[in-house]
Parts: sequence; C-alpha cells; structure tokens
Amino acid sequence: MLLGKDGRLTLYARTDGGLLRWTQRSPGGDRWDGPDFVPIADLTDLTIVQGADSYVHFLGRRERHGSDGPGVDFVHAVQYQTGRPVTEWRSLGNFHRDQETGRKAGPPAGAVDAQGAVFVFVRNAGRGLQMRREGEGGKWGAWQDLKGSGLAAELVPSVTSSGLVEVFAPSDGGAQQWRQDDPGGPLRIIRTPLHFYALPGSTTALETAPGRLTYYWTDANATGVVSFRAGAWPVPVGGYPGDGALVAVRTPLDGYDCTVLAQRGAGGTLLIGVCGTEGEQNGVWWSDTTEECVGDPALALDGHGRVVVAVRGRDGGVAVTRQESGPGLTLSPHWHRL
Repeated sequence: MLLGKDGRLTLYARTDGGLLRWTQRSPGGDRWDGPDFVPIADLTDLTIVQGADSYVHFLGRRERHGSDGPGVDFVHAVQYQTGRPVTEWRSLGNFHRDQETGRKAGPPAGAVDAQGAVFVFVRNAGRGLQMRREGEGGKWGAWQDLKGSGLAAELVPSVTSSGLVEVFAPSDGGAQQWRQDDPGGPLRIIRTPLHFYALPGSTTALETAPGRLTYYWTDANATGVVSFRAGAWPVPVGGYPGDGALVAVRTPLDGYDCTVLAQRGAGGTLLIGVCGTEGEQNGVWWSDTTEECVGDPALALDGHGRVVVAVRGRDGGVAVTRQESGPGLTLSPHWHRL
C-alpha cells in the first residue's frame, strides 16, 4: 500500500496471472476504485518499491517453459501516477547463463535512490548477492556480483533520506549487510557478519533518525520480535508473530514520534505494536485486532497522515481500516471490504 503524490493510496495484491490494484478516490477517503487487473504471465514472485518522485516500480521473477526448457528472467514495469496504467514489462534477463542454474535464483528485491535510479537485488544460485542498477536515461547496467554467502532468499534493501542504499540479508552465518558510502557509489559488503538470526522473510527496515535505519525481525530461535540499530545490541520487543513479514511506519501520536508495527500473529490474526521511535527498550504495546490476516499485512499513512492498514482473508478478499481520532492509536473496528 503506497501513497501517491496526489495524496491518494494505492493497494496492490497478487493474483493468478498478475496483480490487482485498488485506488482511493480521494485523499483520506473511504471509497476505492478497483480492482484493476494488471496482467503478467508466468510470474512467481513480485516486489513493489517507490521512489521519492512517487513513481511505483514493479520487479518480478518470471519462470517460463519454452521448447528449450524452463527459463527464469526478471522483469520491470513502472506506474508513474496514481491510477494510471502500468507500463509494459521489460525483461532484465538473468545473471546465470545456464537455464537450470538460473532457476535457482531467488525472488527480486528493490530500492530507488534519491536520483530515481532503480536497484534490483537477487540471491544467486550460489547464495550470494547479485545487483543490477538503472543508469541515466533509463539504461540498465550489467548484473554485478556483490559476493556474500549462505544468504536467505528474502533480501531487505532500503534507502535513507540522505540517498544511501543499504541491503540487509539474513544468512546461515548471521545477518550480512552492504552499504553505500556516497549517493550513487558502489555498495560495499560489511566484512563481519552480524551474529543475529532472523526468520527469513520477517525483516523490515525503517528510518528512525536521519540516515539511521532500525531493523525489525522475528528471532529465528525464539518466538518474539527484535529491533536492531547499528552500534547497539538487539532489543527484544515481544509480540507473538507468525511466519510472515513485519511492516512499520512512523507517525506522531499524542505529540510523540512513534513507530507502528504490524504483523500476522501466530493465531492468524493481525497484531499491532506501538512504541516511541527508537524507544523500544521502554516497551512495545501490542494489541490483537482479531481481524483475520492471511499473508503479510500492508501499512501506510494516508494523505491526512492517518495510519491505514490492509489485510487479506482466507477467501482472498481485502479489508482496510484506518486510525480514528482520539488518544494513542485507535483503529476503527469497522473494516471496509474492497
């Protein structure tokens, strides 16, 4: 769920043969148009990222079966404005020349830097990190091998407000990281892995101070959520997570800078956590909405700065609710079915 330059939210969900898209009719409004169907055949994985210019980039992994056997490539498309059509899908190829080896490539992850350049990251067959970057004029550079080893398939790229790209990757030997020293510069691997073990697919990143990211993940050896910032020890923040991803946003609540977390709980319902930003050590207040949540929830701020959350039910339907006025974070108990 992403906020457009015009203040309207757009919600995306995977479906057979492509994805579905719902669009708010007005900023902060309760009425949504859609779903519009965006077709793309043979898609196995999809990630959606947004740049500072509000352009929405779609990065997919596609597996097709031709006369010469199955082949995997990665594809890219763009939505330039809220509610506008998605461009044609363009193939970014595969960094493995051998088709059988290429099938072992993981799903794509992406980021958009301050200049609007798109970065695509993929775990290769050897479980290291590959990157392809869009250059000036929309021309793509070659795939680059950024090394690393034993990586999980799920990668977590981020861009700070200063325009620096960073990648966090859970691995067999602990979390591995890559960072830029300067905007537009190369990504360098941090040579010493962090000996923290995140459940693959659970990690999210949030900029909690200028140029500083806080990572949240589900601890692979326990049941709770952990927060981590560079130069500090991980902080257990509780929760009863399922096996999916955490999502996070920052928002002022009662005049305080706060972080809101959302996740599917172990019981299959949506859990919401709230804490002071960078104050996890003082406690995170978790609540169970009791709303059924299949897969990962979506979390965003609308055009009026209110928290909006969306979930999918077992029937495939999507439901949305938003923050009500009042102290703290109060979500409306009335979910709107799209």
